[in-house]
Amino acid sequence: MALAFDEMKGADGQVRPAYVELATWLGEVRPDVLDYRRREAELLFRRIGITFAVYGEAEAQERLIPFDVIPRILAAAEWDTLRRGLEQRVKTLNLYLKDIYGRREVLRAGIVPDDLVFQNPVFRPEMNGQKVPHDIYVHIAGIDIVRVDADTFYVLEDNARTPSGVSYMLENREIMLRLFPELFSRHRVAPVENYPDELLATLKSVAPDTAPGDPTVALLTPGVYNSAYYEHSFLADKLGIDLVEGSDLFVKSGIVYMRTTQGPKRVDVIYRRLDDDFLDPLEFRPDSALGVAGLMSAYQAGNVTLANAVGTGVADDKAIYSYMPEIVKFYLGEEPILKNVPTWRCREAEHLAYVLDHLDELVVKEVHGSGGYGMLIGPAADKAQIAAFRTKLKLDPKNFIAQPTLALSTCPTCVEAGVAPRHVDLRPFVLTGRDKIRIVPGGLTRVALKQGSLVVNSSQGGGTKDTWVLDR
Repeated sequence: MALAFDEMKGADGQVRPAYVELATWLGEVRPDVLDYRRREAELLFRRIGITFAVYGEAEAQERLIPFDVIPRILAAAEWDTLRRGLEQRVKTLNLYLKDIYGRREVLRAGIVPDDLVFQNPVFRPEMNGQKVPHDIYVHIAGIDIVRVDADTFYVLEDNARTPSGVSYMLENREIMLRLFPELFSRHRVAPVENYPDELLATLKSVAPDTAPGDPTVALLTPGVYNSAYYEHSFLADKLGIDLVEGSDLFVKSGIVYMRTTQGPKRVDVIYRRLDDDFLDPLEFRPDSALGVAGLMSAYQAGNVTLANAVGTGVADDKAIYSYMPEIVKFYLGEEPILKNVPTWRCREAEHLAYVLDHLDELVVKEVHGSGGYGMLIGPAADKAQIAAFRTKLKLDPKNFIAQPTLALSTCPTCVEAGVAPRHVDLRPFVLTGRDKIRIVPGGLTRVALKQGSLVVNSSQGGGTKDTWVLDR
């Protein structure tokens, strides 16, 4: 694997312009001060109660995500490229979803194989021919980005269903402002604090045409046992909207109402943090106690907007991902600004043969996997793990894709031994409204805290950093 790109220093040891002030400050600050601030940050997170749940653990279900106190910095020009690429990507996802549930021109043109759509477990036939308000399917996208050199950003994954993590982006910034005011004073950092206002503006802009002048928005959560419940309550509070569970809502005459102490109140936009399967027991899983009976009939009547739309998962699985460069060209007639990681589709015999021959070099992922689970990182795997994965691949090749092991870029990180480079990725949040696309500068940087590790997922021991985009 190639040597990782260091975001702070060039190969000649020279500090890159965006990092000059930080490098100077790191040279001035004593290691014990950094460690003290790190422990102070942990205390603040604990006090706030910002935790996530790890499914499958018998004890200690709630954990803190480790927070790194050294920010990741992007120059204005770097962010500019990213922003344009993200806008292009999300426009394409929305056009693709409208097409898949409508005219299906992308299938007729032979760009995407039919079976990848119709046999996809998250394809929703209920959405065929369904008009969604303002033709927007993905109102909130979390696009995972990795970097391999000074000029190249790759999209690692498109999250078009219910992307999470934005509460960490906001809390990370708040804690950095509190703990390191002197470091902020040396930089012109673009703000992220306006994200809740931008999100609310986006959600209100996509209310159905039947909604009154000032639409009512609510956030639908599966409840306190969900791993992202902290984020649900945090966002509802920041947006000044009601946090509701399925039992708080009911449908009457094709309109969704919320139960309140003043009586029923119409709801026009539901920011749902609930998977499709559980939304409506009359349409999807009949055993769901989390959803709202009749919600889909209100949706189909055009009386409520669901953000994100039902059926968006058919655009963000890892098999469709491999066709995204062609999909961008098909809908927009443009070259992709952000690259795709080269991908072998194990469903194709030639690709499978290559993957089986190079398992020790590749990253192999489940098509519908997430959170870093169910994947093989070839260079870090032992012979037994590789043999087990070989068997899995032969049994069900359609369920897997493979990619080269990328040398993810590194950023300076505060570790026990001092300051050392660690691998990072970035999840910017892209909001698509009726009026425009909004992207706050930055996003959630995730960092692999273990030396040499490429796995940044919090469920696999990764941490987070504040992401600073420098104003010009």
